[in-house]
Amino acid sequence: MSEGLRERKKRQTRQRITEVATGLFVERGFEQVTIAEVAAAAEVSVNTVYNYFQAKEDLVLPPEEASPQRLADMVRQRRPGESAAHAIVRCLRDEARRRDRKLGLTRGFGRVFDMMRGSPTLTARLEALGQEMTGALAAVLAEETGAAPDDLLPRVIAYQLGCMHSLVYAEIGKRVAAGEDFDSIAEATLDLLDAVEDVLGERVLNYAVRNARPAPRPE
Repeated sequence: MSEGLRERKKRQTRQRITEVATGLFVERGFEQVTIAEVAAAAEVSVNTVYNYFQAKEDLVLPPEEASPQRLADMVRQRRPGESAAHAIVRCLRDEARRRDRKLGLTRGFGRVFDMMRGSPTLTARLEALGQEMTGALAAVLAEETGAAPDDLLPRVIAYQLGCMHSLVYAEIGKRVAAGEDFDSIAEATLDLLDAVEDVLGERVLNYAVRNARPAPRPE
């Protein structure tokens, strides 16, 4: 279905607000810029900004890209015969290969990364987001494996996979800060995922395997 005029205008407005806000944050620092200043620079009202973004942090970490359900969704959508760990590793590999913006592998991210690293507010938000992702993943693993409420294994597995996810971002951030090109960073990310997969262990790699779909019955 083609995008209607109203939807296109809303998308363009949202994009303009994001670009203006990011430019101001990079130039002056996240804490030093107000929503009112973002609205004025984007030539919209403060209410319009809040119609698109519930919180100031969402201007940098939009929920559709920095979702607490990110890891849980990777597991929910895993293929038949695929475990939770293999699904997450595969998704991260796919993102690295296509230089996905979810991994920060896009032009201009270096300055944005420096701004985020220098902001206590955004640093705290990223830490909280990581904890939320791990919690959501643990809940999905417990549900899909039928784990008892006192079973610690879903939480332990989720923690290990969450740490792997955080390690990928830390590696990318370190290399972005060092000024490496994105092709090199993507290749280094793939190497890191290979190394992580080698040391995770069979207990983690074979946990929560999705059952294969039953063969269709003959007519």
